[in-house]
Amino acid sequence: MTHAFYIKTFGCQMNERDSEIIAQSLAQHGYIETPDMNSAHLVILNTCSIRAKAEQKVMSLLGQLRRNKQKNPTMQICVAGCVAQQEGQSLVERMPHVDLVIGTQHIYNIADHLKAAKNDGKVITELSDAYEIPQFIPGSGAADADDMSTVGSTTFSRFVTIMQGCNNFCTYCVVPYTRGREVSRKYKDIIEEVKVLVDSGVKEITLLGQNVNSYGMTNTVTDDGTPCSFAQLLTAVASIEGVQRLRFTTSNPKDLSDELMQCFNVLPNLCPQFHLPVQSGSNRVLKRMNRKYTIEKYYELVKILRSYRPDIVLTTDIIVGFPGETEEDFQKTMELLENVRFGGSFSFKYSDRPGTASRHLDDKVAESEKTRRLMAFQKRQNEISFESNSECIGKTYKVMVEGKDGPSYRCRADTNHVVHCTADHELSPGDLVQAVVVHAGNHSLKGEVV
Repeated sequence: MTHAFYIKTFGCQMNERDSEIIAQSLAQHGYIETPDMNSAHLVILNTCSIRAKAEQKVMSLLGQLRRNKQKNPTMQICVAGCVAQQEGQSLVERMPHVDLVIGTQHIYNIADHLKAAKNDGKVITELSDAYEIPQFIPGSGAADADDMSTVGSTTFSRFVTIMQGCNNFCTYCVVPYTRGREVSRKYKDIIEEVKVLVDSGVKEITLLGQNVNSYGMTNTVTDDGTPCSFAQLLTAVASIEGVQRLRFTTSNPKDLSDELMQCFNVLPNLCPQFHLPVQSGSNRVLKRMNRKYTIEKYYELVKILRSYRPDIVLTTDIIVGFPGETEEDFQKTMELLENVRFGGSFSFKYSDRPGTASRHLDDKVAESEKTRRLMAFQKRQNEISFESNSECIGKTYKVMVEGKDGPSYRCRADTNHVVHCTADHELSPGDLVQAVVVHAGNHSLKGEVV
């Protein structure tokens, strides 16, 4: 009997890649993915706990699934990802209708855990003390080259995990507790995976990790024991024939080397777009966050990056209302926004997270004040994004077609701008075409294929 499964993904690109891995692994065991949660025999929630709001959404959906399971008792419910890792046994106690709680490092053999849950009752898996990213990741091996697509993924642009975990212990962040310590994947396994993906028709590769620019710092990644930096890995991937576009995320400013920044100048297929989270414009707040760099250092990195690649588009993460953040601290963040003029940003109100050091700080900012600051930051960011996007009008970009939205095509420039394009001929997802920008909005552009 064939079982249909449905995956709901919350959070970051790492979770998106993990969902692809889960989907491919299940497909190899006879499962078929469906976009309809209500018709699925298996529902998997791949969760995020970086913000309280994301966790609340998971709990709300689990409440809905309780009602679904009452109607269909044979349905299995699996919670994966960071909430699963964080909550473990307590999640099953709160949500007894959940069949499997699977930690972030156990997704590679999810089918075995599902079988055990069906045979033996509820199963809970947690972090392993001896963790290594497997040589073979479902969906990237040669055996899967003819079946690369799943619901929610593309055949032309794919993520490749190069490392997991984090050793930074920022005082607000759960990642070291839900993803474990930093583990870099073997160099040859990454290269082999990229080659297989390219051979199957993939044109764009995004290298993923919680802190990609610390790749190779915490464990040996080459067979002969020689050191390998992230810049060296990036250069090797860029040289693989068929990699037409290359991206990576996410980076910590404290580990950003000149060697890596120079890659934007010397690697022609490395896209001129860089996500460099800063979190705050105040040194006092950065110190309390344990970010290990100063705002002056961040400004210096921005200057160097733009000297190597003047057209680079920088984006960032911002937390407003961190415990003890004064109005003066917040204004320094606003000054940072004016000085750097990010192309876009992900900005959030601070929220306490389980197990983090900042949870125990007693000088919390009032919720109303956090809301005011967030609205002020986002308003100005939207204005700057529009001003920056308006400068694109009249310029021609090489864009990749992602799909069709009504009469226009949804495309993406190498700068990561979304460009809604019209064309006088049929285009297919993955096509790379030239488009001239004719209109700008806050979050996207309009163009015409030339």
